[in-house]
Amino acid sequence: MLRKTYDWMMDRAVHRHALAWLAAISFAESSFFPIPPDVMLIPMVLAAPTRWFRVAAVATVASVVGGFFGYAIGAWAMDTVGHAILAAFHLTDKFVAMKPLVDRYGVWVILVKGMTPIPYKLITITAGAFHFDLLKFTLASIVARGMRFFLVAALLWRFGPPIRDFVERRLKLVTTAFVVLLVGGVLAIKLF
Repeated sequence: MLRKTYDWMMDRAVHRHALAWLAAISFAESSFFPIPPDVMLIPMVLAAPTRWFRVAAVATVASVVGGFFGYAIGAWAMDTVGHAILAAFHLTDKFVAMKPLVDRYGVWVILVKGMTPIPYKLITITAGAFHFDLLKFTLASIVARGMRFFLVAALLWRFGPPIRDFVERRLKLVTTAFVVLLVGGVLAIKLF
């Protein structure tokens, strides 16, 4: 089933309404859909490199708006819907492990985890379930999702098809390196 869903998304990436499909997938992935929007974002940018900024912006906005839906699930429907979604994606243990991280590191958890390929729905539902400050959640989501999608889109725009294989195989490495550089830069600014 997952392969059929993946193939269906790849077909939508070249559809004349691809931006609308990207928005829908980005929204849904933030709360309940299994496949990340990168599956559409990558071929869309490769097909029209000059539109990379627009594609990344649509993915970012829709993902953040979808994040509010995930937050609402966590805040108001955790027992009925939230646990079912997390269980379906085998994220229940990760959800439990997130509580002390959210309590201790707050925005940093959303920033770091929101940029990585881990399911964003885990972050959004968890933030809602633990009643994380909505304004901080919003700002961290905008930064994290924006950095994630703009980084991938910019790499594809700049380096074209050769970078696609690298990004698809090593997306976690690319985003982790970017997070390390970002956190290192912030720490350097604070220390000096």
